[in-house]
Amino acid sequence: MTKQQLIAQIKKKKSFLCIGLDVDLDKIPKHLLSLDDPVFEFNKAIIDATHHLAVAYKPNTAFYEAYGIKGWQSLQKTINYINSNYPEIFTIADAKRGDIGNTSTRYAKAFFEDLQFDSVTVAPYMGSDSVEPFLAFKDKFTILLALTSNKGGLDFQGLQTNELFLYEQVLKTALSWKNSDNLMFVVGATKAAYFKNIRKIVPHHFLLVPGIGAQGGNLQDVCKYGLNKDVGLLINSSRGIIYASNNEDFASKAMESALKLQREMEGILNLNS
Repeated sequence: MTKQQLIAQIKKKKSFLCIGLDVDLDKIPKHLLSLDDPVFEFNKAIIDATHHLAVAYKPNTAFYEAYGIKGWQSLQKTINYINSNYPEIFTIADAKRGDIGNTSTRYAKAFFEDLQFDSVTVAPYMGSDSVEPFLAFKDKFTILLALTSNKGGLDFQGLQTNELFLYEQVLKTALSWKNSDNLMFVVGATKAAYFKNIRKIVPHHFLLVPGIGAQGGNLQDVCKYGLNKDVGLLINSSRGIIYASNNEDFASKAMESALKLQREMEGILNLNS
């Protein structure tokens, strides 16, 4: 998928919503557990109910790897289902990979060529030669961890290096890497006050923003400083949508939660148009 195709979908749906498909068998409706592949059946129902409201889906691979080969098969069936039925949807493998060059090339092939994801999250700690193999793939995006929403995120990301914080140095340095136009960045919604300065460093790149909803992030605060001329935000909500109900009405309740966020996004886009 190209950046322009993603922007066109955002404009058409009046949404920049990303739904995290982080499936925990202990949390999904009990009636699904008797099925051959409850993880996939749960995802399929959520996707069918929300595809008109979301522009992206983001499976966190840990939730699939935890179930061994069956979990990986569920992930593959999920991405195949999205690509076959809703090819306009942007897909994110939330895998947080990052290793030396030849290993990164294999990770990139796994997610971009085998599974056919549009993007993958990557940790920048090992530097340019661990990230550039991902960036080499045409019309694929590497979403670099910059400023995360977790409690310990600032333990390292908030350290000062010369006149910059480490997360700022990551942003600036990454822009010098080959094919940096294929970069997006993770910036947590719980760090909304930082967006104004982040936009000074990366004014044109998309930001993947977790932390809205269950983690306490505020959509209005993020958009105040995070929006750019192309919208430039993918706001992720996982638990707040997919676990809106654990009964047989789970898909319709997920749609209601997604619709609430989409309408809020539509209002923000209308104000900024």
